Amino acid sequence: MKIKIKLLLLMFFCFTVGITKADHQPQFSTAGFYELPNSGRTVYSMNPAWRFYKGSITGAEAINFDDSKWKVVSLPHGLEYLPTEASGSINYQGEAWYRKHFIPNNNLKGQKLFLHFEAIMGKSKIYVNGKLLAEHFGGYLPIVIDVTEAIQWNKENVIAVWADNSNDPTYPPGKPQEMLDFCYFGGIYRDCWLIAHRNVYITDPNYEQEKAGGGLFVAYDKVSEASANIMLQTQVRNDSRQKFQGFIEYELQRPDGQRAALIKTKLQILSGKALTTKNEVTLKKPWLWSPEQPNLYNLIVRIRNNKGQVVDGYRRRIGIRSIEFKGKDGFWLNGKPYNAPLIGANRHQDYAIIGNAVSNGLHWRDAKKLRDAGLKVIRNAHCPQDPAFMDACDELGLFVIVNTPGWQFWNDNPIFAERVYNDIRQLVRRDRNHPCVWLWEPILNETWYPADFAKKTLNIVSEEYPYAYCYSGCDSEARGHEIYPVQFCHPSNTDKEEAKTNLDPKVTYFTREWGDNVDDWNSHNSPSRVARNWGEHAMLVQAQHYAAPNYPYTSYDALYRTSKQHIGGCLWHSFDHQRGYHPDPFYGGLMDAFRQPKYSYYMFKAQRSAAVEDRLFETGPMVYIAHEMTPFSPKDVTVYSNCDEVRLTYNKGGKTWTYVRPNDKKGMPSPIITFKDVYDFMIDKNMSRKNQQSDVFLRTEGLMNGKVVATHEVYPARRPEKLLLWLDHENQDIKANGSDVATVIAAVADKNGNIKRLNNYNIYFQIEGEGRIIGDESIGANPASVKWGTAPVLIQSTTKSGKIRIIASIWWKGSQMPTSAVLDLESKPAEHPMIYMESEAALIPNQTNEHSNNGKNTIDLEAELRTKKENDKKLKEVERQQTDFGERN
Repeated sequence: MKIKIKLLLLMFFCFTVGITKADHQPQFSTAGFYELPNSGRTVYSMNPAWRFYKGSITGAEAINFDDSKWKVVSLPHGLEYLPTEASGSINYQGEAWYRKHFIPNNNLKGQKLFLHFEAIMGKSKIYVNGKLLAEHFGGYLPIVIDVTEAIQWNKENVIAVWADNSNDPTYPPGKPQEMLDFCYFGGIYRDCWLIAHRNVYITDPNYEQEKAGGGLFVAYDKVSEASANIMLQTQVRNDSRQKFQGFIEYELQRPDGQRAALIKTKLQILSGKALTTKNEVTLKKPWLWSPEQPNLYNLIVRIRNNKGQVVDGYRRRIGIRSIEFKGKDGFWLNGKPYNAPLIGANRHQDYAIIGNAVSNGLHWRDAKKLRDAGLKVIRNAHCPQDPAFMDACDELGLFVIVNTPGWQFWNDNPIFAERVYNDIRQLVRRDRNHPCVWLWEPILNETWYPADFAKKTLNIVSEEYPYAYCYSGCDSEARGHEIYPVQFCHPSNTDKEEAKTNLDPKVTYFTREWGDNVDDWNSHNSPSRVARNWGEHAMLVQAQHYAAPNYPYTSYDALYRTSKQHIGGCLWHSFDHQRGYHPDPFYGGLMDAFRQPKYSYYMFKAQRSAAVEDRLFETGPMVYIAHEMTPFSPKDVTVYSNCDEVRLTYNKGGKTWTYVRPNDKKGMPSPIITFKDVYDFMIDKNMSRKNQQSDVFLRTEGLMNGKVVATHEVYPARRPEKLLLWLDHENQDIKANGSDVATVIAAVADKNGNIKRLNNYNIYFQIEGEGRIIGDESIGANPASVKWGTAPVLIQSTTKSGKIRIIASIWWKGSQMPTSAVLDLESKPAEHPMIYMESEAALIPNQTNEHSNNGKNTIDLEAELRTKKENDKKLKEVERQQTDFGERN
């Protein structure tokens, strides 16, 4: 059988001043580092083409097991595709098998080979050529395996993975899934890499299992605008047969690409031993990392022999910053008080249809959308999340609260505690070099654990991160919270039971979850839980509740009315997500499960500073009209804006209203603006009867210093005449790695492109070229029902770069139906070479939906347009006759 190893050099890209949003492409680490060309270390993607079987089967670990009838999938993979409404424990729970066939290239012979799974959900066993090499408990942290001796040369090899996501109380989260407020899902749902390097190499901290050791550790002290101390610790292992003599070299490059420092230290390592070196450098006038300016240095680490030849090396992006929680003096960043509350959101890692099997691009897109909304801190509820999301938070300026897996569950069996403690160590080792890490949350969320547990977990974090700027947080009502420097509670100006009224001056307070407002914990009715397709009124209620309700409750406004000792809070929740113990998804997100925005998203955007702050995420002045001008739209018009002055105009030649922000305003930065008694559908009707449809609109203008700096217009949507189609991928390239997933949105629109929000069509998607559609009719993915004017579909790349064409059409064809839309894309080559069997990859279908479109699999777009023009002429006569005989007023 033939192997295809696609050899591509990773582009070595340094951030440069002046890069724009449009030309920026995100970078993703692999196994904790970025590949460095000509370093002797190569990263291979193992994601494409795995045989997959859902269920229990005997003997599947054997190399000669017949898996020819199994389907072929690529990683990340989540066992199944699910409907958008996938709560109530409808997802599969149980055993599954994966098998990957490959023939290793002989250029790998003699190298050290490590298989790095970013995560496998639940319990897992990994076999290589029939030999069990690893067994793992827990679904959120890396599994790193030395496969050097297990590989067979000049023949086919098989990696077999047994995974089981069924309930098991012996490892966290531990709680039965039907009692959880989130979903496990399952499978090998993150990336898998093969790391190849020479026998003298920088180790992997998640493999070495050493306290505060293994791999690269970067920490900081005495950070200010004038200078910063940088501690560099690296472990190098010598698995060669002779003593190694050489040196380790650190090259630190500023965000503009200029060298900032070069440090060299001699190395002498006996055969079979490892050596850890420690260096410290003082950097003058460092470019500091902050949410407003997320400056990233490139730290290039090279191991050289005595001849100066590079033996091993890689690149790591680092951000120089200090974080300090100073009790009554609040939060300090880079030696200065941070003078505004840090407002953020919680994030579960699941996505519509694919569950937790989210591609790197989608993780980055999530971070980008949240940062665009002005958020500055994300709580990883309730588990360590994908490395790609952490990379994105580094890059985009999002602080992260890193959580231990767990929620409302404790098991007195000692093995459970042992595995919790191991998870804490592993997550610190994995994430310790990320500048985005703001707080560790090592305790189990909302859990009545033993009295000594909180102290043990705090000590573990300190052992694993024994340097400055390391802080942990704990619920203020949890056992053992007294020793924690940061405690979670609600501000005292709300009616929340957890509100803290007697503040300890040594403690800094933060709200880990705010915004949800259920009637009880069984029914879960709430003004915060609003599906996007429930329309204007419901979304307006949600946005008002999150902003400043007329009843005492933790809100955006309330968090701005606290003392500086209470430093902010994270909304529950950023996105709609699936749940186990409740039949309804959680609808409280600022965006839905496909990341389509609700009105509250724009309300959050309006809280951003109107000043331009950074080049990668959206900043500056904005204005948004939360009104659709339908026959059922409210008379009041709601506007979200961060401008000093807002003007609203209703219709051509119509009335104009003006709002001026108060100078002495307290509370949230930008209150919701409501213009009373503006809209009247009867005015629209009367003007339309006079053929003045284009004169009916709402226009708002945002002004700063008397100048218009932002505008937004809304027109009533008329007769649905065409579909619109666009890629919602934040200007990222689609990578031809067999794994990249992107969201494509279809919308029903009138001839002027105004989206028809009140519509019940089903839209059918077809794809041509190097892509596939994820999901089919059985789960409502394709055709997809229109909700609030739009219908999303997920597409996935193949392993070949090239053109992709997506066609969207109304499911039931008719001569008077809206015309189809076409979107042409092009995938770009993968960043890393891929190891897979070409014959296996060929079995992955390019389109999972094989149903016919009402008996018509092809769309003749030109014929549709010709028919449209002919019908438009006929419609004029119908309209004329209805005008003559129809209603007059």
